[in-house]
Amino acid sequence: MLLDDLHGIAKRERAEQARHEQHIVVCTGTACASARSAEVQAALEGGIKVRGLEKRCAVTPGGCRGLCAAGPLVTVQPQGTLYQGVHPEDAEAIIESLETGAVVERLHCHTDTPFFTRQQKVVLEQSGLLNPDRVEDYIAHGGYEALVHALTEMTPAQVLEEVVRSGLRGRGGGGYPTGLKWSTVAKAISDQKYVICNGDEGDPGAFMDRSVMESNPHRVLEGMLLAGYAVGASVGFIYVRAEYPLAVKRLEAAIKQAKKLGLLGANICNTPFSFEIEIRLGAGAFVCGEETALIASIEGERGQPRPRPPYPAESGLWGKPTLINNVETLANVPPILQRGGDWYARIGMDKSKGTKVFALTGRIVHTGLIEVPMGITLREIVYEIGGGIPDGKQFKAVQTGGPSGGCIPADQLDLPVTYESLASVGSIMGSGGMIVMDETSCMVDVAKYFMEFSMAESCGKCVPCRVGTAQMYQLLDRISKGEATLDDLALLEDLCDMVKHTSLCGLGQSAPNPVISTLKYFRDEYLAHIVERRCPAGVCKMSSPAHNGHVSELAHKEGVR
Repeated sequence: MLLDDLHGIAKRERAEQARHEQHIVVCTGTACASARSAEVQAALEGGIKVRGLEKRCAVTPGGCRGLCAAGPLVTVQPQGTLYQGVHPEDAEAIIESLETGAVVERLHCHTDTPFFTRQQKVVLEQSGLLNPDRVEDYIAHGGYEALVHALTEMTPAQVLEEVVRSGLRGRGGGGYPTGLKWSTVAKAISDQKYVICNGDEGDPGAFMDRSVMESNPHRVLEGMLLAGYAVGASVGFIYVRAEYPLAVKRLEAAIKQAKKLGLLGANICNTPFSFEIEIRLGAGAFVCGEETALIASIEGERGQPRPRPPYPAESGLWGKPTLINNVETLANVPPILQRGGDWYARIGMDKSKGTKVFALTGRIVHTGLIEVPMGITLREIVYEIGGGIPDGKQFKAVQTGGPSGGCIPADQLDLPVTYESLASVGSIMGSGGMIVMDETSCMVDVAKYFMEFSMAESCGKCVPCRVGTAQMYQLLDRISKGEATLDDLALLEDLCDMVKHTSLCGLGQSAPNPVISTLKYFRDEYLAHIVERRCPAGVCKMSSPAHNGHVSELAHKEGVR
């Protein structure tokens, strides 16, 4: 496979697509599928056939367009008309519009709104535009050009250099410089090296990686191939949780298609480089998002973290040097190689280069998947892209980083979204979950929810995490019921410090973050639960009111009247 061969496939695919004047692309991602998009697609196909329009119009599956709450979404090309909330019975109206040229206004989703115009897409640039089931469509959109160019015209060191120059950092949570991690694996001397794509996305409300795997599986494969070439690996594993059946199905199909074209397997592009990719299914354990626990799971062991060092880059899967990146990180690599590391480094802010994909959820008008340049402010995300808070409610906080992150209050809305700025206010970038809360949210209840999640997901290997998270949850439960004292609050803070600094892996080390951040910014809500025996948001069910004398004593201790 040479560039001329690739261009030939692209030319034939574009010619085949040009046989139809119009294309109706139906989102078949999980969010839209749950809203009956398969039935919408079938209705459109049936309607086209009944009217005898098969030669003029084609109906194809597509990936996620991002506005998940408005699904199922249907796009009419080349006009670019987007329809939202489409039901099977709406198929007739959409088909009629093809002949009349009139837009179906009751279904029309305007794409000139900030939700679409304020985004900058790199990872998601092809999502919703190409057919995820066809490698030819991916190639027609420039797919695998970066790989073929790298294998035939660049050395592994040159590929690595472009990634270093890009300033790309790991999008799985830690933000470790990708080029530095790749360099460590590349320098390791071994007869075998591995690349692992971490698709074990476990944060509540997070669906970034799932969407990329479902919408553009070949982008993930190409990123893995480029990584393997750069570091000298010959085998790759995609670790995907079994709860993502559509992602698994499309990845499996993509692997077969790439092999058939000679883009995966032995002597790719007639070069010495060979690379195989296998899929491993995870059972949904949150701790397996941690690198060493993930490795143990692939090896067939129980998913538990291992002490570090040695780090996986030196001794990982079966004791061999192993490169581990998450889905979004690897999906950034092909465009970096196509357009250059300097191009990517110009996007973003300070040490946070490029774009970031977020799952925007919670009390927000427009929930869904967004991709924005690093450095954009929280206010821009919440009020411009997200459309603000519904029902006239007031913004209260935004939680970033999932169970490992923190809650950021309203007075920090102008904070730029970078790794360093989020850390400065007690949160993290994480894999990209972003949950918006309004005045109806109780911050004690929020902290309790995330602590319950961390407690349940703890693998139990180390005592600080296994016992500490359970004790913290019990204290938060007592506070939420109005049964705690100020001594319990002090104990909770001591436990946060102990668990954070003595746990074995990132799960335990970051589990206290939601508690620490809510105590920092919303301490008055904790005191209201303890001193006044009430929940300001009206969420928590209090036990029977305390005697006035007891309340007065607590208020005196805290200096509250």
